[in-house]
Amino acid sequence: MKIYDDKHIKNVVLLGATKSGKTTLAESMLFEAGLLNRRGTVEEKNTVSDFHEIEHERGSSVYATCMHTEWRDYKINVIDTPGLDDFIGEVIAALRVADTAVLLLNSQNGVEVGTELIWNYVEKFQKPIVFAINQVDHPKSDFDATIEAAKKRFGKAVTLMQYPVQQGDGFDSIIDLLKMTMYKFPAGGGKPQKLPIPEEEKAKAEQLHNELVEKAAENDEKLMEKYFEKGSLDEDEMRQGLLMGMLHHDVYPVFCLSAKKNMGSGRLMGFIDNVAPSATQLFPEKTEEGKELPCKPDGPTVVFVFKTLIEPHLGKLSFFKVMSGEVNASMDLYNTKTRQTERLNQLFIMDGKNRNGIQKLTAGDIGATLKLKDSHTNQTLCLPGKDITIEPIVFPEPRIRTAIVTKNKADDDKLGQVLSEIRQEDPTLVVEYSRELKQVILYGQGELHLTVTKWRLQNIYKIEIEFIKPRIPYRETIQKSSQASYRHKKQSGGAGQFGEVYMKIEPYYEGMPEPQGVSVRHKEIFDLTWGGKMIFYNCIVGGVIDQRFIPSIQKGVMEKMQEGPLTGSYVRDVRVIVYDGKMHPVDSNDISFKIAGMMAFKEAFHHADPKILEPIYEVEVLVPDELMGDVVTDLQGRRTTILGMDSRGSYQVIKARTPLAELDKYSNSLRSITQGRGSFTGRFSEYAPVPADIQKKLAEEYGKTAVHAE
Repeated sequence: MKIYDDKHIKNVVLLGATKSGKTTLAESMLFEAGLLNRRGTVEEKNTVSDFHEIEHERGSSVYATCMHTEWRDYKINVIDTPGLDDFIGEVIAALRVADTAVLLLNSQNGVEVGTELIWNYVEKFQKPIVFAINQVDHPKSDFDATIEAAKKRFGKAVTLMQYPVQQGDGFDSIIDLLKMTMYKFPAGGGKPQKLPIPEEEKAKAEQLHNELVEKAAENDEKLMEKYFEKGSLDEDEMRQGLLMGMLHHDVYPVFCLSAKKNMGSGRLMGFIDNVAPSATQLFPEKTEEGKELPCKPDGPTVVFVFKTLIEPHLGKLSFFKVMSGEVNASMDLYNTKTRQTERLNQLFIMDGKNRNGIQKLTAGDIGATLKLKDSHTNQTLCLPGKDITIEPIVFPEPRIRTAIVTKNKADDDKLGQVLSEIRQEDPTLVVEYSRELKQVILYGQGELHLTVTKWRLQNIYKIEIEFIKPRIPYRETIQKSSQASYRHKKQSGGAGQFGEVYMKIEPYYEGMPEPQGVSVRHKEIFDLTWGGKMIFYNCIVGGVIDQRFIPSIQKGVMEKMQEGPLTGSYVRDVRVIVYDGKMHPVDSNDISFKIAGMMAFKEAFHHADPKILEPIYEVEVLVPDELMGDVVTDLQGRRTTILGMDSRGSYQVIKARTPLAELDKYSNSLRSITQGRGSFTGRFSEYAPVPADIQKKLAEEYGKTAVHAE
């Protein structure tokens, strides 16, 4: 394959809500450049991008797919991304290594929730943006309304580069405001005729062209001076001004096209070549060492792994961007995270599932390599001795969870290994082997995210699994003090068991006074791994219990706190005072006092007005204006406290606090209420008491389980 220098490499990521046409546009870009003999379609399941079996089955993208095209002596690396926020990790990783984001808007729907969610990350990464208004050939296309919605949401930086002469079924012509030319496409799409702008469009085109010239001039003082002197700018000067505006987020160029009919993709690629920045023109990368790393071919070789794909019969494929320097096949590089040296035996340019071997990649280029032993997504490879680590991608926290069990227990070990592999591929998928809940918990971005994971386990790895309802990590505590004693006595021939403990327990809070009426011999503070504290006081006097048995009492209390008396949940924020007891000179031992301490604590706990606490999550729900009432009603039925509301473009953000127990299946409910246009995020806030009726129900359910277990 041809090796391009850093100035002739452009990296773009195709972003947009589901069904905005990203995969179809990618196909048209490759076809237009002559890299494909025939354009595939999503419906026919033969596109370069959506090549995984699950994508064929679903009819939409699940993975970010790398491919490339060549246009007028430039190489354009294209990354097609999923449109659903269930797969936001794929979007973020692709956006992280792109030089320019091409954000597609469906001309029928304008700015959608999916667009809103993606935009938050575009702004975070501060990447130059191009808007592509797609599907202007659709009968319900409304280009002007889409532009108006984009300007309302994204601001005055939205800048028209083109507009359709007509839209809907008759769409075949575009007025280009940079070149002041009309492009008229043949019926089957492809290379257009360049024609003069029709008389009836001249006034509109001139006005919009002048606005474009002013926008280009605004971004450079020298260009502004030329504009004032000449009253205009030539095409090259405008390109320079537009580039500066894109780099500083002052200009978001807008193109229009029909990806399905292959009308407009060539002009978009031309703009990417001539105007959109290369990696060497972007601001330097930040390193964990607090330095900046410019993208230069003569700099130190630094490679950043942004994506991992594990194929059962192929092995691990690592996708990377050359952040600096050059990388050659069979080069040895050092992983700054694992401290291991890796050999890049082969280098590839990827086009979907097709691997094209190449000997060298230079700064700014994107490639892949096979079978790195100890390198994963978000890790940096550099020359030995350089120790340069690129700042890692910060992936979003999971939003939903499920428990996972194998149908065949013999698959348990295999499941653990496979989940670890899948986790390498998808950092937004979290696996927890919860000792507390006695379940394997799978966390994801949405129901579809988890469903795709289940499909992969069953169809690719041949592990039959079930998703079951995950338990809630409740906590138990007390609201008043109480006392109890317990005598453990067991005689069965020879030495017996004897231990008696008198105990007082109290609710603990920061700054509470020391216990009164007892003589404190020793105090120990335990910061519990599950939150809260346990304060243990040894107040034994007169030798009624030997000091060597005190740790056993403490151990018994701690064991019961790990399986609370009400629901078997962890106990927190309790002060324990051991003030009296008895022992036997022969029969007393560690196990006797451990049991006595455990049972005394259990007895006292039941009389201390025990309370079950539940995890509360802070939730933000993004919904269209017209559906806000229905969403609020649904939330209120989930014991939610509404904290406030805010507007974001044509959407509303509902801020609320909801118990985790009520968020089960909420993703499905929200999708149903909003016809897929709503989204939510949630994060743990605190533990709060459950209502009395729910506490009673939980305690009764646990009581039945405990009796059955006995």
